Amino acid sequence: MDQTKQEDDYGYDLFPERNTGKYKKGSIAQSLFTFNHKCQVMLQFAMETSPYAKLLLNAMKSSGCKVFKDRHFSCEDCDGTVSGGFDAASSQIVLCQNNIHQQSHMNRVVTHELIHAFDHCRAHVDWFNNFRHLACSEIRAANLSGDCAFSNEVARFNFGVKQHHQECVRGRALRSILAVRKISREEAEKIVDEVFDTCFNDHAPFGRIPHSKKDAKFAYRDYENRDRYSANL
Repeated sequence: MDQTKQEDDYGYDLFPERNTGKYKKGSIAQSLFTFNHKCQVMLQFAMETSPYAKLLLNAMKSSGCKVFKDRHFSCEDCDGTVSGGFDAASSQIVLCQNNIHQQSHMNRVVTHELIHAFDHCRAHVDWFNNFRHLACSEIRAANLSGDCAFSNEVARFNFGVKQHHQECVRGRALRSILAVRKISREEAEKIVDEVFDTCFNDHAPFGRIPHSKKDAKFAYRDYENRDRYSANL
């Protein structure tokens, strides 16, 4: 893929370390005393304790796409406007170590990007050529990751609107598309509207919208027990 085209069309300018084409690990000194070390620690904690992340990691493994921490996650410095991204060209999740400073934020970013990775695994998304595929995955990620949880929206001073969750999902999906694709807002809105109902109602692999960590724990429990009935027949 032409590097200039990547930067112009696909949002790679938001992730400057992606432009080198190399995924180098820092020195021991850097890993111990920089954002990178903190990012790695928070990532490990998210993978081990977040019910959202644990469900998605298990679902991807069941779909034949096992995730390896050192291969499929990369902590990098990014543009100040983003917290993470999914690089379909390398099947890597980018975590913006300079912009993620709290564990709760890391958990949401990991979950959001794992939903994109799950879609990449199960649906063979055409990220670079089909805007509807991109919009669908962004809708799903905003809907299922906790991005639009009531507590997060209150913290943003966004609440009190009818069907607020749906509007939050729509708005966040729209902003994500505009951040990484050179299209007009009107065109992006049209694409989101066209796929919204179908993609909003696709709750795989959670089976429900996990509005809170408690919901995510129930979804994870149900996922873990999904084959227990048939196994006992």
